Amino acid sequence: MNEAHAPFVSEWKTVNQPMVDRFADAIDDHQFIHVDPERAKAETSYGGTIVHGFYLLSMLTAFTRSALPPVETGAVEVNYGFDKLRFLNPVPVGARVRGSFTLENETPRAGGVLRCYDARVEIEGTERPALAACWLVLTVVGDQETE
Repeated sequence: MNEAHAPFVSEWKTVNQPMVDRFADAIDDHQFIHVDPERAKAETSYGGTIVHGFYLLSMLTAFTRSALPPVETGAVEVNYGFDKLRFLNPVPVGARVRGSFTLENETPRAGGVLRCYDARVEIEGTERPALAACWLVLTVVGDQETE
């Protein structure tokens, strides 16, 4: 891959309260800072509800669809994990976010290629990202097994 050090940036996506509520139901995390706009406004410095950090993390996959080149026919990308993950800035519900990906390195691994991306979730109008991670993605062709 010759894209090393080239940033790939996704389209913006608005995260609204119904999306956050559905995520809260899915992971059984109904903390008021995520699901109760009135209480979050009254009792926190956030000014309202904020998006779950794990929701932002889960959005990385969707962001790659509009940011990264598609994999070759017959190849499969597998989430291999994270070497580093930090939640740096809360995201107010209603904000627009996008993913930014920079290929840091790639190495042969498990019959495929293991890529490490500097992955970030950016908040529109804010310099500091919501999330920063070293995301490992394994691309394998055919029926290869992962290690």
